[in-house]
Amino acid sequence: MLAKGLVIIPTYNEIENVTAITSAVFELSEPFDVLIVDDNSPDGTADKVLELQEKYPDRLHLLLRKEKQGLGKAYINGFQWALQRDYPFVFEMDADFSHDPKDLVRLYKACKKPGVDVAIGSRYVTGVNVVNWPLKRVLLSYGASFYVKFVTGMRIHDPTAGFICYRRKVIESINLEAIQFVGYAFQIEMKFRAHTRGFKLVEVPIIFKDRELGQSKMSGAIIHEAVWGVLSMKWKSLFNRKRKTYEQNTYQECEHRK
Repeated sequence: MLAKGLVIIPTYNEIENVTAITSAVFELSEPFDVLIVDDNSPDGTADKVLELQEKYPDRLHLLLRKEKQGLGKAYINGFQWALQRDYPFVFEMDADFSHDPKDLVRLYKACKKPGVDVAIGSRYVTGVNVVNWPLKRVLLSYGASFYVKFVTGMRIHDPTAGFICYRRKVIESINLEAIQFVGYAFQIEMKFRAHTRGFKLVEVPIIFKDRELGQSKMSGAIIHEAVWGVLSMKWKSLFNRKRKTYEQNTYQECEHRK
């Protein structure tokens, strides 16, 4: 069956999860291909993927990077890989089962509806749907979402979400080389760029479950990037808008004088 889209899964030391997560995707009612973007994991994640490719030769792909360069760079490389092929939809998903692979089908069905361009697996659109997180982390995440909404003006309840389906045209419209964030703020920047380009973003309620195997990649530096990065991103968008308006008015004035 022809794949409905490509699921990009970044990995770093995910040997405990990679077999189960890829198998779960391939067991879905809708056919999706999987691209593992591995940052040269010392635990042998890439070797395990190569082994699994013998079982899924046409559906499981591996993009091996030389070193750990951040989540954003991993997705950008994955997007570039996808755009070189004919996938109409491109997904982001974690390797640790915090995102339920079954929800890929729900994201796909939401995104393929007429007029929809991005479907976001949202933890907060119907309350707080997070399992096994300490209260401090829930408050931090929920507070970050409110902060991003306030600063950017996006009406998205979960702007930091990392479980997403993009139509191909959305990724094609974004200059991936110009993306400035590599950590937590990458997810915000991608949504913001889609939003400022007039694409329609919708949220699909999901239940987010904290990882059971492996270690979280969250760090203080990632949160710091998100807090200050959002302000920088919004400021630059306002400056660019004013510059475009000035250039347009100047052009119109010159045309009027002719």
